[in-house]
This record gives sequence, structure tokens and C-alpha cells, in this order.
Amino acid sequence: MSETSNEIELRGLCRRFREGEREQVVLDGIDLDVRRGETVALRGRSGSGKSTLLNLIGGIDAPDAGSVTVAKMELTGLSERERTLFRRKHIGFVYQSFNLVPTLNVADNVRLVLELNNVPAFQGSTRIDELLDAVGLADRMESYPDVLSGGEQQRVAIARALAHEPAVLLADEPTGNLDDATAEAVLGLLDKLVRDSSHTMLIATHSQHIALRCDRVLELHNGRLRETTSRPQ
Repeated sequence: MSETSNEIELRGLCRRFREGEREQVVLDGIDLDVRRGETVALRGRSGSGKSTLLNLIGGIDAPDAGSVTVAKMELTGLSERERTLFRRKHIGFVYQSFNLVPTLNVADNVRLVLELNNVPAFQGSTRIDELLDAVGLADRMESYPDVLSGGEQQRVAIARALAHEPAVLLADEPTGNLDDATAEAVLGLLDKLVRDSSHTMLIATHSQHIALRCDRVLELHNGRLRETTSRPQ
């Protein structure tokens, strides 16, 4: 594999948390390469460190040891503000709880990301139209999150996460709050949009069904990663 093809590179990644007198090792020397355009499922029991790993890759948190390189930028050498600016431009997040701004309508929830990246208003409006049409919500632009179903809110969250065309999309149990039928529809949409745009995605999930859609499946257990299966080509 050519090193230039990697969108995510982790080397010797460690993260520990202290609980009273006890130190808990959550990540213990993680090494990982994720190629550009690849989709990778991250599995593991609750509390195994999946969200911690995503937060380190996204620059929300900093490791105790090791390095995180995303889109050729080593995040571990950056200040918190520098990581924030990098994340704003290069990372997209989709959360289980949607995390929409309740006081903004659908279009403005997506527009917020574009404004933070200084995208000109006309260009931003065009991008919003394209994305909301792609997620089937072109007719809900003026609606507010509280009148949307869970599936609709998650589709807005997906549009928002992809609005600035990030190098990497990080999804943390994105269908965890949805019923099975809605989860399947949202998952299919997410998979299609990510692959059509050649984005790199790391998705934390308990679902074997979701995992089977991905190019690779990794399991996090006792602070270490192991590959469990590959998607048939």
C-alpha cells in the first residue's frame, strides 16, 4: 500500500482515564491505516473505547501517547485551537443523538457548517439545495428539528456532516436511536452519499448489518484493535 493513499494513520495510540485511585487503559498502542475512500466499521462492547478513538481521530481529544495523522496533518502536534480549525474544515461528524441546533431550521443547520468554513453565501445555498435534495428533504428546508422524525433529523445531520466535503466522516452509532426500518433507510443513504463522494468513513456500531456494508470491520477489545472480516469484493 502506498503511504500517500492513507487518509488516517494512527501509530502507538494510547489513552488512559483515571477513576479515583485506579487508572483505566482504554486504548493501548493502537496502529491503524485507513485508505482514502475506504469505509471501516469499528465494533466493540459499550465502554470499549470506540467513541474515544473517534474523538482522537477527530481532534476533539488528545492522546496520552502516540500520533494521529489525518489528511496528512499530524494532529498530536497541534494546539486545541489548531485542532478545532482543522476539524472544522476536514472532519464531518454524525452522532447517535443528531446534535442539531434546535433554534435553526433545516437549511440553517446545514448552512452553519458552510459559514464556519467561509463558503460564499451563493455557493453555500447551492450546496444546501443539492444536499437536502440528495437526502430527500428539499421540501423541509424551513422546518425546525422538533417537528421532524428521528430519521429526518439524522438525514439533516448527514447533510450537515457532508456539507463542507470533509476528508473524513466519523459516525458514532448513527442509527442507534432509530427503529429498524428507518435505520436501514438512513444507513443506505449514508453509505451511498459517502461512496459517491469518495469520502473516507469510520463508523462505530454494534450492528453486524452495518458492519457488513463496510470495506473492513475492526473490533476494539481490551484496548487493542483487530480486523475481523473484510467486505467481499
